[in-house]
Amino acid sequence: MDQAILISMPGGGELIIILVIVLILFGAKRIPEIASGLGKGIREFKKSIKDVQSEIDIDEKSKGKITHKETDSDPDSSKKQ
Repeated sequence: MDQAILISMPGGGELIIILVIVLILFGAKRIPEIASGLGKGIREFKKSIKDVQSEIDIDEKSKGKITHKETDSDPDSSKKQ
């Protein structure tokens, strides 16, 4: 299995070729803009994840502690009991 992963990953030479192609396609001025936009997108995504997680934590605190029995079982099984 490890060999299949290593075969599919590009080596140093392939990475240089890919970078040259990207440089030719987008140009030297456009690459920093693309990287900046990508960084802003990743930052916004991480912020959204933190916001959702904090809302979940607040909701769990308002409902009280969840017992281990409820988290380990299927949500529908609590209705059956």
